[in-house]
Amino acid sequence: MLRVTTHSVKETEQFAQKLAQKLKPNDIIAFTGGLGAGKTAFVRGLANGLGCSDEVSSPTFSLVHEYEGPIVLYHFDMYRVHTMDELYSTGFYDYLGCGGILAIEWSENIASALKWESCIFVSIEQDGENTRTITVNGGDRF
Repeated sequence: MLRVTTHSVKETEQFAQKLAQKLKPNDIIAFTGGLGAGKTAFVRGLANGLGCSDEVSSPTFSLVHEYEGPIVLYHFDMYRVHTMDELYSTGFYDYLGCGGILAIEWSENIASALKWESCIFVSIEQDGENTRTITVNGGDRF
C-alpha cells in the first residue's frame, strides 16, 4: 500500500504520472473519492505517464473517454450508473481484457461487476482546499 499527501493539482498529477510506470495492459484502477476530490486530475497524470497526448476531461456525460498512447487508457465515470442493466448498456464489459488500462471513477457504483482481487484501488480524500491524501492499494505492486 502507498499513501501520499499532495498539496496541489500539479502534485497529484505528478504522483499519478510516476504510478503509471508500474501499470500493465488490462490493469483496472478503481477510484473512490467525493466530488472534486481529484480523480480526473489523477487520471490526467496517468495519461501523461502512459504517453497519451489527448486532453483528459471528466467523462461524466459520455461515460467513457479513450486516450490513445502506447497503452490505451479508458477513463470511465460511473457516477450515474447504479444497476447492472445500466452498466451493461454502457458497453463496459467490452473493454475488459482488451489490452488497455481501465480507470474507473465512482467504482463503488459497479462494485459487484469488478473482480476486486485484480483491481488497483485509489482512494482520494480531500483534506482541505488543495490538500489530498491518496491511498493506492493493489496486491504486491502497491
